[in-house]
Amino acid sequence: MTTVSTEVREPSAKHTVSAAHKKSMIASSVGQVLEWYEWSAYAVFAPFIAAMMFNPENPVSALLATFAVFAVGFLMRPLGGLVFGVIADRKGRKFVLVTTMLSMAIASVAIGLMPSYAQIGIWASVGLLVARMIQGFAHGGESATANSYVAEIAPRHKRGQWGSVVFIAIFGGTIIAYSLGGAITNVLDESAVAAWGWRIPFLLGAVLAVVALWLRRGMIESEVFAEEAVEALLEDDGTPATQHTATAIAGRPKSQLRSVLLLIAMVTGITAAHYTWSSYVSTYAIVERGMPTQSAYWAIVLAQVIACVALPFWGKLSDRIGRKPMLYGFAIAMAIAQFPLMSLINDQAWTLFVASAVALLIVGAAGCLLSSYMSEIFPTATRTRNIGIAYGFSVAVFGGSAPYLNQLFNSLDLGWLSSVYVIVLCCVTFFAVTRLPETRGIDLSKV
Repeated sequence: MTTVSTEVREPSAKHTVSAAHKKSMIASSVGQVLEWYEWSAYAVFAPFIAAMMFNPENPVSALLATFAVFAVGFLMRPLGGLVFGVIADRKGRKFVLVTTMLSMAIASVAIGLMPSYAQIGIWASVGLLVARMIQGFAHGGESATANSYVAEIAPRHKRGQWGSVVFIAIFGGTIIAYSLGGAITNVLDESAVAAWGWRIPFLLGAVLAVVALWLRRGMIESEVFAEEAVEALLEDDGTPATQHTATAIAGRPKSQLRSVLLLIAMVTGITAAHYTWSSYVSTYAIVERGMPTQSAYWAIVLAQVIACVALPFWGKLSDRIGRKPMLYGFAIAMAIAQFPLMSLINDQAWTLFVASAVALLIVGAAGCLLSSYMSEIFPTATRTRNIGIAYGFSVAVFGGSAPYLNQLFNSLDLGWLSSVYVIVLCCVTFFAVTRLPETRGIDLSKV
């Protein structure tokens, strides 16, 4: 008899929310915040890391520096989403969430303790590249699995609100990383930061990961996954499959491929707007508008705090009016506001704060329901894998490239094209939503 390698509980006819569900949601969220903190810490201290780990006079090292800083993390995320997604759909969500947390912690320790280029030469560059590959691979699996897990343990009528914690973690981790970065650079002089201060966030992240791992060990497995696992066991034993299972299998490849492609398209506008307004716009304000660096930095942090606070309210609204109206609202509002908000920014910090706060509030209206909506579209047996493919690919291609395309357009005196890029992708999002179903409140075990 085939056994299921996960802790499954007997499926219940009615999903009830217990203290264990709430603790599991918190454990997942804490881990997600830490994952995004460790991911963002690299971006905050990238100049100091490059100076310590790479040698611009060495062409091989310079190539690795370029590849590591600008590409490897995002390239590994879709692959991690696919591989860990398959594992999560077979062995369970909890197993993957613990594994990815451990992987990120190991990579963080490696970066924090890694010898410099002056000490071991090119191997420092190679070691950092490998650590970033591990981080990106684990991060892709974490994102895909957390999106599935939180949606599956949430009560049906509050799935949008519970699912918003996944996007809260994105903002929360970034806010913590940038705040810690600001504190370190204010307390230590530049030479101290360059010598050893940049290692602090990675070592601290590794310590905090132990706490997150302890919390995640006590998480329950998703009942939706448990029910699917029990059905699979029955089928392996020769017991006839349930009507639901047979129906779900029939015609699956074609319909799921279409859903994956539509979700890739749907996420494009959301991720391009998100990375433009959370990652690139501060550089735009500093380089193109002459804003003081510290002013631009804190303006973005405060804007993200406001957007973070609003996310659960957006999620609750999606539980009341549906997912599609929220997505339509995002696409229309962002397309209309993109040019005026970018035009508002000058060398005054308040202009960046207002523009980015409004933009991120709009982005949050769509981002808050990604977990619930993506999970409601795919069947349990392939949910995490398909989310990993669709979400990971779209973020890597359209989100990760947004800051660099924006900078390229501005360097060519074609800054207006950066706004056109966001607007076009928001139109793609709008079109994709027209082809997707409304899914608010559906039973995930019946998808």
